[in-house]
Amino acid sequence: MKIILFAFSILVGQMLNAQELQAKLTVMSARVSNQVDKKVFQTLQTGLTNFLNTRKWTSDTYQPQEKIKCNFLLNIEQELGSNTYKASLTIQAARPVYNSTYESPIINYQDNDVVFKYVEFQPIEFNDNRVQGNDPLVANLTAVLAYYVNIILGMDYDSFSPRGGDPFFQKAQNIVSNSPESQAIVGWKAFDGLRNRFKLVEGLVDSRYTLVHDAIYAYYRTGMDQFSSNEELARTGVYNALNYLNSVNQQNPNSMILQFFFQGKGNELLKVFSKGDQQLKAQARDLLVKLDLTNANLYKDLK
Repeated sequence: MKIILFAFSILVGQMLNAQELQAKLTVMSARVSNQVDKKVFQTLQTGLTNFLNTRKWTSDTYQPQEKIKCNFLLNIEQELGSNTYKASLTIQAARPVYNSTYESPIINYQDNDVVFKYVEFQPIEFNDNRVQGNDPLVANLTAVLAYYVNIILGMDYDSFSPRGGDPFFQKAQNIVSNSPESQAIVGWKAFDGLRNRFKLVEGLVDSRYTLVHDAIYAYYRTGMDQFSSNEELARTGVYNALNYLNSVNQQNPNSMILQFFFQGKGNELLKVFSKGDQQLKAQARDLLVKLDLTNANLYKDLK
């Protein structure tokens, strides 16, 4: 019996170690009326956390220290009736920088168009081959989460090997192509506003944006990962990434993928180039002010 239990414990340990994410998901419900039992949102938070952390998202085996750290904040903004809610979802993920304790942001994004239906204790399920589910409003929340998990995985894999994230971006595109449909559901179609899930994944699978993948790899693997051994080489790697993105911007001005790439990186980029030589600093500033308009004033300090 002891041998069986020992073998079982090893198997369980291996299964746990195999999961890819170290995800924290928080559900905020301050805007929901007090007539709704708030315990349902705690149950939802537990269910979604388990969904993210126990589901096998890839065919690879991860050690505990290799898991991707990520945070999801589901902020319920409106009760639509019949157990249906409108929410925003904030997604953050970080990537460890080689030979350091620093973690570089790889995603920092907020999706404002999450509508879903949830009844306490209903199963939290997602099927790649049947994204719509039996009820589109029920299926939409896990479809959105699965979409962003694949975006996270794709960005992470791209940062370690050239085009390593392609399979996950394709999975995200498949979710978009088969997304739940309902009059209340938005965010999956090209015409759903200026920024949506369709346009984001388009920037990661369309051949017009091929250099985006070169930029991701250059930024992290030939850039940030080199700081511990050669700061000058590392800055050059990050600068090369900016040049790739500039080429993308020249061919596809104001594309969503560029905005997505730079979110959360402003302070990091300022620190990267603040100690560089004057020529590189000036060149980086000129590119950053043009590519990352949100943080343009921040980059003006690179003088």
